[in-house]
Amino acid sequence: MEAKAYLYDVRIAPRKVQIVLDLIRGKDVDMAAAILKNTPKSAAEYLEKLLKSAVANAENNHQMDKSKLYISKCFVTPGSHMLKRVMPGGKGSANRILKRTSHITIEVAEKE
Repeated sequence: MEAKAYLYDVRIAPRKVQIVLDLIRGKDVDMAAAILKNTPKSAAEYLEKLLKSAVANAENNHQMDKSKLYISKCFVTPGSHMLKRVMPGGKGSANRILKRTSHITIEVAEKE
């Protein structure tokens, strides 16, 4: 039995989120929350809220014990929207900037 939490269309690039997800994958929930609290990356704030949501889903919807929970799966995929912006380039041309979005998923499960 696993409990999931999703966060869609977050305005942060997936590769920035992936760095922080690699830190917490497979860890206990309490340890992961401590890591996220002390990580100075902008993605850590989103992931901290998402982890709390996944733990709440596990406790309330699946009657799991919080002390036995660990992060079984966590991944990020590119979002469907990409904000397109323009920045002046050399010789009067324009360079395109793609502001990427992310879909983040965290699953928690009980240790056996």
